[in-house]
Amino acid sequence: MTPTTPELQRTLERAVGRIQRIERKPCPFYSSCEIEELDVTLADGTVLPVIFKNLSAHAVVEEARGRPAFLYDSLREIEIYRSVLSRRNLGTARYFASVTEPDRYWLFVERVEGIPLWQAGDLETWRSAARWLAELHREPVPVSRLLRYDKDYYGHWWERAVRFHPELQDIESVHDRAVSCLLDLPATFIHGEFYASNVLVKGTRICPVDWEMAASGPGLIDLAALIAGKWNDDQRLDFAGAYCGGSKLSKSTLHALDCCRLHLTVRLLGWASDWQPPAAHAHDWLREAREIAAVLA
Repeated sequence: MTPTTPELQRTLERAVGRIQRIERKPCPFYSSCEIEELDVTLADGTVLPVIFKNLSAHAVVEEARGRPAFLYDSLREIEIYRSVLSRRNLGTARYFASVTEPDRYWLFVERVEGIPLWQAGDLETWRSAARWLAELHREPVPVSRLLRYDKDYYGHWWERAVRFHPELQDIESVHDRAVSCLLDLPATFIHGEFYASNVLVKGTRICPVDWEMAASGPGLIDLAALIAGKWNDDQRLDFAGAYCGGSKLSKSTLHALDCCRLHLTVRLLGWASDWQPPAAHAHDWLREAREIAAVLA
């Protein structure tokens, strides 16, 4: 059930003070759950731009219902904002309030009026996003609800991808070796879906959103997501170099990055039997999986 405006107001007032009114509208950005834009007018007339995410199980949108069940945790993103991002000066959306009750998992954060990174044509902005990632990965985060990139996790995605795309069986041995490489990499706190559509840019501010798949895993997973899609090899090396502080990447790092890229293509192919990316982000992920596997073979 969609919460009423008075319910939202009572929750927010505990965090921001007395509210005159709240104006609501659906958020144009895609998410796996119900998400709204709120214009919250405070007692002094200040208008606070807010994002309201209803992370309750019943609020999962129809398009996301084919998503693997093991990914769901209504508390994960709330805990990330409340316990992690609110304590680090990373430029992420300001945390305002949350509700964590049976059947009610609500999150209220700042609505950042930026553009998605994929709309930014300036390559320096993409390098800045890569450098931002390096800062995120600098500290491990002890959060109990993080997804874990372990052998079972990789195995779940491979099984789903092969079920939907049996032709992937041709690269199974390469995939197995890639997973062995990934399991040997040090784990850190990662966003989990650091695609350009999940990163907002406002001036020099880099603001990733949608932390529902935050995880403990190889940091290069996030970098692989950033450079996914229609970049050429030189551009990928450019962004990877920014992530590594301008250093030249070793052969082992490049190999590990390709292993991460292969996992992400498998994950996208295993998302759901009828899943298709938005038209603006359409890409032949099956062909990309084969191309990366050929490099790794």
